[in-house]
Amino acid sequence: MKLDPFAVEVIRHGLSAAAEEMSLVMTRSARSPLLREAGDLSSAITDAQGELIGQGRDIPVHLGAMAYTIRELLKVVPAATLSESDVLIYNLGALGGNHLNDVKVVRPVFFEGDIVAFAVSLAHWPDIGGTWPGSYLAKAIDTFQEALRIPPIKVATAAGVSDAIVQFLKVNVRDPESCEGDLLGQIACTLAGEKRIVELCKQHGKAMFVAALSRLHDLSEAEMREAILGLPDGVYEGEDFLDDGGSNDEPARIHVKITIKGDEATFDLSGSCDRVSNFCNTTSFIAKSAVAYSARIMSGRDMQQNGGALRPLTIITRPGSIFEPGHTAPVAAGNHETSLRIVDAIFLAMQHVISERLSSGGATTSGMLSFAEPRQDGSWKMLYEVHAGGEGARHNRAGCAATRVHLANTSNTPAEAIEANYNIRVEQQAIRWGSGGAGAYPGGDGVVRSYRILAPSMHLTSCVERKIIPPFGLKGGAPGKTARLTLTRGGEVIDVEGKSNLVLQRDDVITIEMCGGGGYGHA
Repeated sequence: MKLDPFAVEVIRHGLSAAAEEMSLVMTRSARSPLLREAGDLSSAITDAQGELIGQGRDIPVHLGAMAYTIRELLKVVPAATLSESDVLIYNLGALGGNHLNDVKVVRPVFFEGDIVAFAVSLAHWPDIGGTWPGSYLAKAIDTFQEALRIPPIKVATAAGVSDAIVQFLKVNVRDPESCEGDLLGQIACTLAGEKRIVELCKQHGKAMFVAALSRLHDLSEAEMREAILGLPDGVYEGEDFLDDGGSNDEPARIHVKITIKGDEATFDLSGSCDRVSNFCNTTSFIAKSAVAYSARIMSGRDMQQNGGALRPLTIITRPGSIFEPGHTAPVAAGNHETSLRIVDAIFLAMQHVISERLSSGGATTSGMLSFAEPRQDGSWKMLYEVHAGGEGARHNRAGCAATRVHLANTSNTPAEAIEANYNIRVEQQAIRWGSGGAGAYPGGDGVVRSYRILAPSMHLTSCVERKIIPPFGLKGGAPGKTARLTLTRGGEVIDVEGKSNLVLQRDDVITIEMCGGGGYGHA
């Protein structure tokens, strides 16, 4: 059909606005500070075939994976089995997923009897069962030790929310009230998305709406092909390393070989290390998410990220590798550690070709500290905190201090919110001056934050990369300082492993010093 280009743009912006509203509803409805304060959530809209078509300004690693979430879901839950008002919940990584804490809630959107779209809410639950509070076990031998695994099930229908399923979830997590509140927030979030999508269909007609989605895919494909065509043909290789987890606990290699040929690009990650011995394995969908983000950076364009933009990209992973470790592998940290190392490897591969579009190495780690305080009734209070580091410098400016980079887009929880809700006192919040690497443009500085434990005991999980291998500099710039994590107990300062589980005592002080970004150019 003949399409009015202005109507196509109106629909495109309407979908983006709908996804933004979904995230706003989720932020204002959620129970967990991780969601309502730090914003560890994302919202997306797909077409009826599961191709990503609209997204909020949320977390890139979530959104990239959601390009595959509904496509994989429809392989096991056919669209013909879905009805209006159905809402599904699941967290399996094999279904276009992330780690198990990232719970997806999906609502098919019907108009005039047919599915025209899916509204998807992804939220990181602070605990979803497993061996250790917070569902991160650094030395887990398999994913069954990490968390409760939820296959796709209907948590709501036209009859309402299933109390049986909600109760099943609540008895398997350590903070059941927060679990229930977050889940209901996600259901409400998808309802808001459905309302806006239906309004667009009523305004423009179903045929026009569906045709516009197809057109948007084609436009993004054409733009990505044009961008790739502007890059010189060739083969480019880059590698970076996770601090540990490889053979004999050596650094774990992340390698990429990029082949540019005409208007298509192949990203071959098969040269990366085998399945690692800690929780930094991940799914192929997270690898694809990192590549899709990097391809947008390589393009130098602010194009819409949808299913069409992925068509010119071929992404290769290897069975048995860190990106395809098998469905039983522990994957809790791969989301926010291993994915970022893919971006680093791609930047290093392309540094001599498009250096003006890239940044030096930044704080490509979550710097995650997860606190779990036992209550007298047997439940737990969970605090999941991520920390900002230094941004890598660019060809025309210094790196920003105290920021999350690339695939991350979450905030820290304010000290006031922590102290009002937990037996923790934030004793220091500061910039780690001088942690950025020197250069013609210096890297940004990281942060320092100290937590004093006021409860008799508290369980801690750490997930901090870049303690051994620093963020790299480009074009002669110096690397940033590595991260540091220490425990002060009885006057003694003890170095804490980057990936660990330990029990803290009253008056223990945990201090994280985040890494700085790399410099750009010779100082």
